[in-house]
Amino acid sequence: MKQLYIDGACGISGDMFAAALLELGASRSRLDSAIRALGLEGVHIHTERGQSYSISGLRFQVHDHDHSADLIEPHEEGYHEHHHHDAHSHPHHHHEHRHLSEVCAILDRAADVVSPEALALSKRIFAIIAEAEARAHGVDKSEVHFHEVGAIDSIVDILAAAVLYDDLSVKEGLSGLVLPSLTEGSGFVQTQHGLLPVPVPAVVHIAEAHGIVLTQAAVPNLGEQVTPTGIAIAAALRSSEALPRRYRILRSGVGLGTRDPGHANFLRAAIIDDLQEQAASTSGATGDSPMDREVFLLECNIDDATPEAMGYAVRKIAEAGARDVHMLPCMMKKQRPGVLLRVLTDAEQASQVEDAILRYTPTLGLLKIPVDRLCMARSLYQVETSYGPVTVKRATFEGANGPIVKEKPEYEDLVALAEKVGVPLSVILAAVTRSGS
Repeated sequence: MKQLYIDGACGISGDMFAAALLELGASRSRLDSAIRALGLEGVHIHTERGQSYSISGLRFQVHDHDHSADLIEPHEEGYHEHHHHDAHSHPHHHHEHRHLSEVCAILDRAADVVSPEALALSKRIFAIIAEAEARAHGVDKSEVHFHEVGAIDSIVDILAAAVLYDDLSVKEGLSGLVLPSLTEGSGFVQTQHGLLPVPVPAVVHIAEAHGIVLTQAAVPNLGEQVTPTGIAIAAALRSSEALPRRYRILRSGVGLGTRDPGHANFLRAAIIDDLQEQAASTSGATGDSPMDREVFLLECNIDDATPEAMGYAVRKIAEAGARDVHMLPCMMKKQRPGVLLRVLTDAEQASQVEDAILRYTPTLGLLKIPVDRLCMARSLYQVETSYGPVTVKRATFEGANGPIVKEKPEYEDLVALAEKVGVPLSVILAAVTRSGS
């Protein structure tokens, strides 16, 4: 299973994302066609190779055809005038204020050239920004006036991100985007509304609404590293925040920023192959591979809930996606008897499972412990008995002292067949054994 992995150690912006995807092999010709279809006279994109602290990569810029040496405005912009870049002195005559509906109308000009998926993605990215801006300013989403985000160069940034991701996804068969976290800067940034602390409100609201982890940079007064446009792209595409335990990097690309913050400034993207999923599919396994993905053990002690309440809580925690839920008796402080609730969950479901524990039990907190799991590879096959077919689970493992094989009939099949033919469960189990399971 292939995925796009984004390393946000230096933050993220729209043009850095587009540059990284072009380096990965996304189609430049498809992008040029999409930009031409917008009908924006004199506007085109320019890319050039460069370096950031000796790291080679690609820069992506939007140019006015009549002033090809100049950017329309300092790039990597979302809501603000200055992000990863030095200030430019170009006038703001291209920067009109637009509503979301007007931005979408401009994007619709490319409907005959770009795929429906890419067009929908570009609109979703703008909608995510609009929702964040609406919350920041206390207005309805339809009332939001885009400032720099509504400028032509930022429309190009977002359409480029959507078109390039769509192209790469189709060509590579990507199943999603992995983004563990984004490193934000520090200090203050100049905006249309004056100096604001980093992270700015739009970034905060997008991170909150979409559960994106932010890590603060250790350097003081670094400025902004995560732009609203960049985090909106990440929010629209992210499918996981956890890298697989075992993966192969098939190809990588680097999108460069243009400001020098005192350290390397780039976004690294990679197409990775999930070797865990690959191993499971080639072995025909129906469960976990021997090297399982990241798993957490969640624990809490409870002494103030009824058995009925705990039984209901266990069911809701399981429905939230837990792999396993069980309780153990324990003695708590003041010699009160209680239970130790232990829950096993994948990283992808962890937030939902944690929510269920806090929501349906009286606990005020829990322990979250990363654990390694060793699982036998599993597959299913059917055994024909005189009473009917029964599914058998087969588990295998290459142990230190040779192969280990275990087989067991599926309990649900045994029960269903016993009830269907009207014989005890033990009779069906004996029939399976006689059939050579």
